Amino acid sequence: MKKILSILFEHKTLDRSTAREVLVNIGKGVYNEHEVTAFMTVYLMRSITLQELQGFQEALLELCVPLDFGGIDTIDIVGTGGDGKNTFNISTLSCFIVAGTGHKVSKHGNYGASTVSGASNLVESLGYKFKNDQQTLQRELEAAGICFLHAPQFHPALKNVGPIRKNLGLRTFFNMLGPLVNPAFPSFSIIGVYNLEMARLYNYLMQQQTKNFAIVHGLDGYDEISLTGDSKIITVAGERILSAMELGGREVGPESIKGGDTVAAAAKIFSDIIQGNGTPEQEAVVLANAAVALEVTGAYPDYAAAFDAAKESLRAGKAYQCLQKLIALQ
Repeated sequence: MKKILSILFEHKTLDRSTAREVLVNIGKGVYNEHEVTAFMTVYLMRSITLQELQGFQEALLELCVPLDFGGIDTIDIVGTGGDGKNTFNISTLSCFIVAGTGHKVSKHGNYGASTVSGASNLVESLGYKFKNDQQTLQRELEAAGICFLHAPQFHPALKNVGPIRKNLGLRTFFNMLGPLVNPAFPSFSIIGVYNLEMARLYNYLMQQQTKNFAIVHGLDGYDEISLTGDSKIITVAGERILSAMELGGREVGPESIKGGDTVAAAAKIFSDIIQGNGTPEQEAVVLANAAVALEVTGAYPDYAAAFDAAKESLRAGKAYQCLQKLIALQ
């Protein structure tokens, strides 16, 4: 690690192979906590390169506990986190809405490192038990339409750096990696990013991997469609900027989509919305994010039809039924 740090401290970058090797070694516990902290700190001071991102992704996928759901096409909606906005759990809610439409969801998530309640904090507080047993997860997928993949259960590297990330309390390059290393290798990936530079990196990477994807970015700094302003959406078909009115039928204020100050408060907001008791602003935001995911599947003629399907899932209680079935299986 000393040699690697010397390279980085000289403002040089790592090639793809070296980046992969470093992260494999982190995953295997080769380096001590101080060496790993120093390595992570470098990327708090400069941007990651495409070669480094590709190498890191390859390492995590090489080390992961893979899942094979027997040809079932799944969807994941996930943000990088780290946008500092402390919104409620929009991606996780959107996943349940998508599941309520009949599409299968393999949701990949983790504890919040720079936020109060990450996806893992939330589902755990609702009674979900983390596991990496493929048979059990597939049973959840088939019965409830959704299963949850707690990242440290599948990625030893993430488990090793978890305490360091939590102690730093800052956005690290691991935020960027989470959406790229779902061990179920979903057919459709909807990734929220907090800046345009990251959107370009992801776009290049996803185009190379020929996935059906959408990269979303709230132009005022959100890693999701926030409806607080315009959003950029990048897919295999190209890029477009859409207004809040076009995506959700309304523009909302930042305060109306804030999350709670505790995990319990975040869970209360989540429970209210999924049971149909959210505010119009909260509902519009989750429907917009779910609709983008549904549109990517190609199962709907246009965005409006996908939005209507999402609305039906939430308002008819189908999303909530998926949650109840999932928790009942624990």
